[in-house]
Amino acid sequence: MDNRHGSWHKTRQRYIGGSILGLVTAVSLLGISARAEENLKIANVKLPKLREQAVLTYAPAVPPPIQRKVPAVVEVHMDSTVKTVEIKPGVTYKYWTFNGDVPGPFIRVRVGDVLEVHHTNSDQSGMPHNIDFHAVTGPGGGAPVTTVVKGEERVAWFKMLHSGLYVYHCAAPPVMDHIANGMFGLILVEPGKGLSKVDREFYVMQSEVYGRFKEVPKEEKTAEAKVEDDFWSEENTGDGHGHGEEAKPEERGELIFSHQEGLDEHPKYIFFNGKYGKHVGEGMLKAKVGEKVRIFFGNAGPNMISSFHVIGEIYDNVYREGDLVSKPGHSIQTTLVPAGGSTVVEFGLEVPGNYTLVDHAIFRVEKGAVGFLEAAGDPNPSVYVSDQDAAVCAGCKVHP
Repeated sequence: MDNRHGSWHKTRQRYIGGSILGLVTAVSLLGISARAEENLKIANVKLPKLREQAVLTYAPAVPPPIQRKVPAVVEVHMDSTVKTVEIKPGVTYKYWTFNGDVPGPFIRVRVGDVLEVHHTNSDQSGMPHNIDFHAVTGPGGGAPVTTVVKGEERVAWFKMLHSGLYVYHCAAPPVMDHIANGMFGLILVEPGKGLSKVDREFYVMQSEVYGRFKEVPKEEKTAEAKVEDDFWSEENTGDGHGHGEEAKPEERGELIFSHQEGLDEHPKYIFFNGKYGKHVGEGMLKAKVGEKVRIFFGNAGPNMISSFHVIGEIYDNVYREGDLVSKPGHSIQTTLVPAGGSTVVEFGLEVPGNYTLVDHAIFRVEKGAVGFLEAAGDPNPSVYVSDQDAAVCAGCKVHP
């Protein structure tokens, strides 16, 4: 047994002698249930009688509201793995993920529930991963008792003591690299009375990507790439709107993570839900006039504060910093979301059209922090009308 497993054995003994928070069993992928039950009996832990599998969804989808009024053991399976993704047309990036997606799955539970986390590791590199749930009370948010390497599974139980919308992320060292590479998501802990009824719920998470493009030898460039490079290498005085006034850097091929770029806080991209243009065009969020919309918004960072704004809407309710206990703020235009934080916003749709989701540190639109919600329905001239047709903003990333 190596030192890592030796120290883990001591940690496990301490937790079994303590409370339910952080109780853990660490075994190979075989016989996990039997060993887990054995450790629960040893610790004399009494879990809720009701048990259910968590409904996990991936952005922008949200699991359905919880209907039950009693606590349950909610079983969640999380696998840490690596996946190469096209994050922008022509650009690939090797994401570190939970369950193969960025952001990771949206988890929905109820205050008083016990979250039963099954964490496995499929990362072929042998790199350890874990999960720090901001919703968990106890050391490391559960990270010390969910750390696994390739081929391992660990199970831990955490009682949900506080309602709210919380970030979770990998906290294996160096923690900033794991977050920057895509290991994050949101967990909603509903209040005992649940949330008010809305017509649509969406899951949106902002994050930054730090990297440098892999050098491509000139002889490997396609004819199309050479033509584009030649164009941008020539003197270009721009179009009068700040576009093309400097030589365009090459953005194609594989983007390689750069810890230094993260340290310098120079993100290459800032995304909503892990990709450039994820919610543009066919990927727009969809709703209808007359509906009430709720957005669960998280900011993974790892560095930037988000100024979350929906152009053309005013938030009816804002649950600042994911606080579902206090009364919400009303009639708010923009809300700040810190790195590692969240918010819940609600608004009604009175007028049809496209509504733009942005980080109102507005230059970040150019880095990818933009998406759209399309509201279908009949015109509402009592609220919004003009004697002329809307002007088309050709090439505009904010008002297409």
